[in-house]
Order: sequence, then C-alpha cells, then structure tokens
Amino acid sequence: MKQQAAVRHSLSCSPPSRLLSTCLPLPPERRQSQISFSNLSSFCLLPQISKLPNGLVVASLENYSPLSSVGVFVKAGSRFETAENQGVSHVLRLAANLVRCTGFVNVFVKGLCHHVFPCSVTSSRETMVYSVDCLRDHLDTVLDYLVNVTTGQEFRPWEVEDLAPRVKIDKALAQQYPQIGVIEKLHEAAYKNALSNSLYCPDYMVGRVSSAQLQSFVENNFTTGRMALVGLGVKHSVLRQVGEGLLSARSGAGATVTKAVYRGGELRMQNNDGLVHALIVSEGGVTGTAEANAFSVLQRILGAGPHVKRGSNITSKLSQGIAKATTQPFDATAFNASYSDSGLFGVYTIAQANSAGEVIKAAIAQVTGVADGKVSEADITRAKNQVKAEYLMSMESSESVLDEIGSQALATGAYKAPQAVLQDIDAVTHADVVKAAKKFVDGKKSMAASGHLINTPFVDEV
Repeated sequence: MKQQAAVRHSLSCSPPSRLLSTCLPLPPERRQSQISFSNLSSFCLLPQISKLPNGLVVASLENYSPLSSVGVFVKAGSRFETAENQGVSHVLRLAANLVRCTGFVNVFVKGLCHHVFPCSVTSSRETMVYSVDCLRDHLDTVLDYLVNVTTGQEFRPWEVEDLAPRVKIDKALAQQYPQIGVIEKLHEAAYKNALSNSLYCPDYMVGRVSSAQLQSFVENNFTTGRMALVGLGVKHSVLRQVGEGLLSARSGAGATVTKAVYRGGELRMQNNDGLVHALIVSEGGVTGTAEANAFSVLQRILGAGPHVKRGSNITSKLSQGIAKATTQPFDATAFNASYSDSGLFGVYTIAQANSAGEVIKAAIAQVTGVADGKVSEADITRAKNQVKAEYLMSMESSESVLDEIGSQALATGAYKAPQAVLQDIDAVTHADVVKAAKKFVDGKKSMAASGHLINTPFVDEV
C-alpha cells in the first residue's frame, strides 16, 4: 500500500531534483493555440453529484473506461488534531490496513495492495484520501474494501506499536529535504491552532499515539457528514447504493471544525548548512475565492517555479530582481497555499549564507513593486494564461481528476466545471493583482528559516 503525506500548496522548491528546473516560454504564435479554450465545454464530461440524507456526498464521472478509480475523501487532516493527540493523523495514514478481520475481507485486505490493485492513502492538513484503481470487473470488491478501511478500523495495541518504526522512517525521509521542514515550521509560526499542526508526528509523540486516541479520532471525524465518495468509470447509482447502505454505519455530522487563527510569528532553525532556506509570508486567500485566484495570478507574475528539468528560472520577476542584488547563486519562487478558511502567500528563497539577506530583501522588493502598480497588462495576461494552462494540464490524468472532483465535492458539495474555472481566472483584473500584492506587503508577516543564519534578517527587519 502506497502511503504519503501531501502538502497542499504551490511551491517549486521541493525535492532537490526540481530545484534547477525552469519554464521555457512558448513562441507567440503557439501561445494562443495552447490557451484558447472557448469551446472547452463541448468535450468535457461533467460529474454527477448528489448529497444523501445521511450527509454523504457522492460524485461520479462515467467515462466508460475499463479501469475504475474510487476514492473516499474525509475531513480528517492534521488540522483536526488536538494538543493531546498530536501526530494521530500521521499514524492513522500508516494504519490504513488495521481493519476489523472478517473472513474474506481480512484475506482481501492483506493481499489487495501487493497482488491486485494499487492503493494509496494520502493526507494533507485538511483531508485524508483513500483511493484505489481497479478493473471495472472488480469494482464491487474494491468498494467493499474501501468501506471497510474507512468505517471498520480496529486498532489493536500491538499492531499500533509496530507502526512506530514506520513513523520514524517517514520523519527521516522528510528531514532530507530542508523545504519540508521550513514549510512545516512556517505553519507552526503562522497559526495559533488547526493549520499550525504538522503533517508529521512530533518527536515526543512517536510511539506514544495510542489505540484509544486513534479510535477516538476516527469516530469524531470519519462520519458521513465529513466524507465524499467519488468514482471515475463508475455508475452513479452504484456509488449511491454503497453510500446509502454500507457507509451509513458512520452517519452523523462529526466533530465541529475549529477556524484557523492567523497570528504571525517566526521560527529559525540554526544549523551548519551552507544554504539558507527562508520563507516569508502574509495571510493569503481562501480556497475557491476570487482573492485566491488573484494570488494565483500574482504567483505566476513573480515566478511560480520552473517546469523544465535542470533549467533556470531567469525569466521570473523574482529571479531578475534578485540577480541585480547579488552575484551569488540563488533560487527563488513565490509561495501560495490556500485552505478552507485561510491561506498563506509569500516568497521562498534559497541562497548562500553570506548573501541570504540581500536575496530575501530583493525578493520582497519585487512584491512591493507589484503592490505599487509596477506590473503591465501583458504580465497579467501571461500569468493568467499560465494559471489556466497548468490547471488544464493537471486535469489530464485520472488521479488528478479524481482529486479535483473529490476536493470540490467534499468542500462545497458541488463541482465547478473547467470552463467556469477558466472564466474565474480571466476575471482577475490589474487592480485585483495589485490588491493581493498590497495585502502581502501590508500584512503581518510570518517567517521560517533554516541554515547558517548569520546574515539572515529577522521577520521584523524585512
């Protein structure tokens, strides 16, 4: 079974293999052909969505493929942890195979992921997703499995104890990438609650998350009012039947959602690393809002990161501005993370220790320039085209389509068609972009930095 943590944000500085990639511009004659989607609705299939009396949202897209994809989306990310059960969502992701053993289901669960179908459990700060791909002929079996792993969990103490080494491996892998640590520390500094919780189990809780805590978390969050059942290559009536029957065992609204409170703050991780990773943000836009669209366009104007492997991102405003301030090597990208009740927007820089201050201040100056209106209509049009192209290209895989439908269905109980999404992006104006940049410049800042911080300014100095 493949299990992984998902960070819901836009940031190019992820694994080192992607640090040196870039985005090559299309020639003018090809740009319009790549982004002209006026007749998009004529060939786009739209999902069927319904909300059952038990609160479960059911969404399906019948594409008549011989391969079906089914996912259960749950509002059970790390933001729903409390001070007493920190790390429970991380352990729960690894415990996806700990279910009630009932004859056939027990045999099937143990052999499913290794011999039959690829299965994954993905968690973010807001959601946990259980998804399986299978041949359409095996759909009934897969649905039984998904119901069992989301409503029939059984956490035996000795099996939960066996998960501790896997938690340690996850944490060790994450520590190999400074970007992950900086982003996690940024959320801890930026928020008072909810979104401040890390995707990873804290050190003091490794091996200490109990069976009772896991069971309590599941009972409070894995309820039909907090779940969406989504399928590709599946008849809607089949999913409704599953939702009305088997999943009704967990009927209810579940625990109340605590609103995230942005506070602003700073966390610095001093070490001997010669490269300084710094991330400075203000509060951004909420997912699905016009403001979030404006921040997405602003992100592309500044530079959303490279797309071609082992290239350079010299065409972005951030790169051009920082190159005038230092001759030392650096990398910089705009950071944008949107959540259901908050968001973060800012700049992420990687620089040599002795030039970190110059790089950070030059990056902030580029955002300030946009806030002062120093951005052309051509820049905005190009950025909007990039947002639209990236969105549509992300919808080319069944995995991404399942995630998009499921995320929207879980959040709003509805689905916004690609054509409507493109129209919302086109509706972003010059004034919207300038306003978004001003919100970053004038807003209360949060900062996280890692490395040899001898020349790294504090958040109140930028």
